[in-house]
Amino acid sequence: GRLGCTIENILSGCITAWYGNCSAHNRKALQRVVRSAQRITGDKLPALQDTYTTRSHRKAKKIIKDNNHPSHCLFTPLSSRRRGQYKCIKAGTERLKNSFFLKAIRLLNSHH
Repeated sequence: GRLGCTIENILSGCITAWYGNCSAHNRKALQRVVRSAQRITGDKLPALQDTYTTRSHRKAKKIIKDNNHPSHCLFTPLSSRRRGQYKCIKAGTERLKNSFFLKAIRLLNSHH
């Protein structure tokens, strides 16, 4: 119902920015919150991982289509033979490896 949608929006607000760098401990704690919300509302909420994947894919596609987006240049297409594939960004830290951009590129590449 409506309350379930509100709780889902609160739990997944800006998920593309923060979920990639969540620790396993934090993800378990979030899952407990999701289960509690489901018990309270009686609504089934989507798994946060699924929400993250869906929203990351959608956000990446929007950035790719918008030549004026400041992050557009991070999505560099590979050769024309590998249409729909993007060049991976080199990352020296775990934080960057788990960032939205690297995860979005991996996600886009895995869908082709």
